[in-house]
Amino acid sequence: MKYFVNVDMSELKIRFEEVPEKYRKMGGRWLTSQFVYDEVPPICHPLGPFNKLIFAPGIVTGTTAPCSGRISVGSKSPLTGGIKEANAGTPAAQALAKMGIKAIVIQGQPKVQNGYWILRIKGGSGSLEPAEEFIGMGIYEFAERVKKKYGKVDFAVIGPAGEKCMPAAGVCFNDKDGRPYRYAARGGLGAVMGAKGLKAIVIEDDCNNSSVTVVKQGNFKDGRRKLIEALRGHRMTKPGGLLNTYGMSFLMDVLNRIGALPTRNFRAGSFEGAHKLSGEVIVEMIKQRKGEGTIGYPCHPGCIIQCGHIWPCPDGVEHVDLKYESVWALGANCGIDDIDAIAELIWICNNYGLDTIEVGVTLGVAMEAGLLPFGGHREAKRLVMECAQGKLSGRFLGSGAATAGRLLGVRRVPVVKGQGMPGYDPRIVKGLGITYMTSPMGSDHTAGYTAAAEIFGIGGRVNPLASTGKTELSRYFQSITAFLDAAGFCLFILFAVLDIDDGFRGVVETCNGVLGTEWTADDVMLMGAEILRIERSFNEAAGFTKADDRTPEFMRYEPLPPHSQVYDVAAEELDGVFHNETR
Repeated sequence: MKYFVNVDMSELKIRFEEVPEKYRKMGGRWLTSQFVYDEVPPICHPLGPFNKLIFAPGIVTGTTAPCSGRISVGSKSPLTGGIKEANAGTPAAQALAKMGIKAIVIQGQPKVQNGYWILRIKGGSGSLEPAEEFIGMGIYEFAERVKKKYGKVDFAVIGPAGEKCMPAAGVCFNDKDGRPYRYAARGGLGAVMGAKGLKAIVIEDDCNNSSVTVVKQGNFKDGRRKLIEALRGHRMTKPGGLLNTYGMSFLMDVLNRIGALPTRNFRAGSFEGAHKLSGEVIVEMIKQRKGEGTIGYPCHPGCIIQCGHIWPCPDGVEHVDLKYESVWALGANCGIDDIDAIAELIWICNNYGLDTIEVGVTLGVAMEAGLLPFGGHREAKRLVMECAQGKLSGRFLGSGAATAGRLLGVRRVPVVKGQGMPGYDPRIVKGLGITYMTSPMGSDHTAGYTAAAEIFGIGGRVNPLASTGKTELSRYFQSITAFLDAAGFCLFILFAVLDIDDGFRGVVETCNGVLGTEWTADDVMLMGAEILRIERSFNEAAGFTKADDRTPEFMRYEPLPPHSQVYDVAAEELDGVFHNETR
């Protein structure tokens, strides 16, 4: 990839520049985090003119490597106040990579307040066009309107929540069929995009013969073959395997059974309505409703795991993409077991550009405060609509769970570094809890998915309830994840590459093939560790301390039913993850 596209929103100017030597071998999260570390003042306001927003495809994105169509979005987060990378699988990433674009860097702010623009990228040029006709528009309507205006394009877009700079706003991308279903949702990066006056990026790939340069074709082909064989041979990722058949929603019953399913704002670890929301029931209902529901669809060309599920309305009309985290956050966490009501809440969040996890966790806090009842899906819909419409009565919802907890006087607020916890209670899955506490990103299961070992026995079985000996486990998973995010691979390949050595070798060899490098497995693990060091250094400069690597206090003394577990991982274990003497 040859170019950085530098977009100055203060001057409304675009420059295509050669990639600086420092960044030539970087991609994805490695590039976004290094660039934010180099270019963004750690103490700047996340929504101010000195923050920058960067979009970067992975190292192998745009090639035929399987499950590699990922893009990283990086900035300083308005939700956490620290560094942030969120990523999505989308053809937009592949289009940029094939056009030779290593990164798009957005800086500055328009001089006209509330002025919004669309960045058009076509071939080797770009332009900024007024976005007035799209302002205030829901993302589903945007996807239809942009198709009529520009034809078949890829895009990144924010909804009204991003325009209003809400810290729970994400960045939406299109899937392989042009639907607005792919989100870099966490950390409020949609708010940063809104603060830059950028409504959308429209990517017109007219380079049909373009491709990413592969320096060592033999290495790449051999690595690609090894990775495909591993993915097609593993019980989690093979055709007809768990992910392809049920998506990650199969976790609903699994976590409920072991008592790790956060329920009613993390009051309990099991939910009496969990089975109604399980992957098995979702798949069966999709089959019964027929129509436009889909089981096992890919988010981008080249995805061979195909874990997506399109949920239909009762009349068979397509409704929304269902993912475990969204169903959990707006379902079990809120005491709601009506899957159609949950699907409608997800649709509203997606349409207005809100992170479903953060909204679901914030709703749980609001229910804790008595603002609405647990299980009250109609009241939840009203509140989410008020948030989406920018009404003062709903704005706290778009500000995230930490802010809501302070406003409403709630002590049970499940956040770390200001970001709402995902759908695994750390009092049961304690290694994943270490990741929640110590990740530079705030509580994020995808930052170091130790549940692979603790729940599924991937790479060796580990007792999830053990409160000691998990420091190295979390560090390992965080490091390998940082590398996969840099390479541009889907996190779900982790299941196969940890169990099948040839699969991991295949991942490394595809990168070597593209770059002409001779990296080893040890090299890429060191690379992952270096990415984490960069991110944590930024956070330290922004004012983070050891206190930011701690669990919410209530989890230390409030036993979680049904196992009566507290989060009892010692502070020394948490501090030992990164051995950072300066903290």
